[in-house]
Amino acid sequence: MGTTPQNEIAVSLSSQPGSAPLSAKVRDGFRALSSTCGVYDLGLRAKIRLTGSDRVRWLNGMVTNNVRDLAVGYGVYAFLLNPQGHILGDLCAYNRGEEILVDTDRSQLEKILATFDHYIIMDDVEVTNLDGKLTAVGLAGPEAKKILTAADFSVPELQPLQVVDVEWKGSKTQVIAGDHERYPSYEIWISPEKSREGLAALEQAGAKPVGSEALELYRIALGIPRYGQDIRERDLPQETEQHRALNFSKGCYVGQEIVERIRSRGNVHRKFTGFRVEGPPPAPGTKIQVQDKDVGEVTSSAIIPASNGDHAVALGYIRREASGAGKEVRAGDSSAHVADLPFHDLLEQ
Repeated sequence: MGTTPQNEIAVSLSSQPGSAPLSAKVRDGFRALSSTCGVYDLGLRAKIRLTGSDRVRWLNGMVTNNVRDLAVGYGVYAFLLNPQGHILGDLCAYNRGEEILVDTDRSQLEKILATFDHYIIMDDVEVTNLDGKLTAVGLAGPEAKKILTAADFSVPELQPLQVVDVEWKGSKTQVIAGDHERYPSYEIWISPEKSREGLAALEQAGAKPVGSEALELYRIALGIPRYGQDIRERDLPQETEQHRALNFSKGCYVGQEIVERIRSRGNVHRKFTGFRVEGPPPAPGTKIQVQDKDVGEVTSSAIIPASNGDHAVALGYIRREASGAGKEVRAGDSSAHVADLPFHDLLEQ
């Protein structure tokens, strides 16, 4: 879990949670993800294969995290930047031995492929879009490991973003652990023709099928920003608070000069954070105010159906001088308080 960085939780939605009453199906789905185990299709994720003798050196010079020293069977979350240090996309890169597999949201695929193509000049790197050849199934919740085993996906204890090869019903699959140890999740990379069978096996083992709206509530409760909504091209890496995407000792990469300059001069002026809302959840784009002065904006919001009642929350950016946990702010017509992420009390009841 993404995307998310918990990357598999960073799913795309056409509507904003909280804009209509939550259905029983959505409530049950969120409850499964937070207290038992939910299973879901990850067809909205895209896979890119990098091969060629220069693949490691080249990708290490493209993204914000350390690919050069990545052990076989492990992955990292990273940003892809433009030369001005702004974020073109986010991804996970996995060292698969003779290849690197890049995982990202399908909505970013075209931009990432075009950026890769632009920067491959004399390098021995071949980029292959695996659309139609490899898909994924995800599961999340405290019982996820037990459900995997019951469905015959026998895996050892895995480190965050570790990949293992698993033979399942005569097919080669890979199981990947999410990068949030407190809230376990897994991805199963599987051929498209086997994905429906894999979903059915996990359901039969006790996982509850969940849809995109419940997944979006879970993403927001975890405080995972989604590219295109919470992370935009105008944002700088340090503003997103996704420190796990950055490595400051790996050497040069596109946009590195700006990232290093920010680090050497101190913090950026604003940060990504959470908000606990009293009243209706504010729509994305709503300004965060203190004493009628704009100090930030909402990027995502939701009503979280916790066991002790429904709670309106939001994600967004706020100026650092106003970002202390518990600080009271205004978000449209609602009062709100700055909150640390994740919203642990809404996930653990």
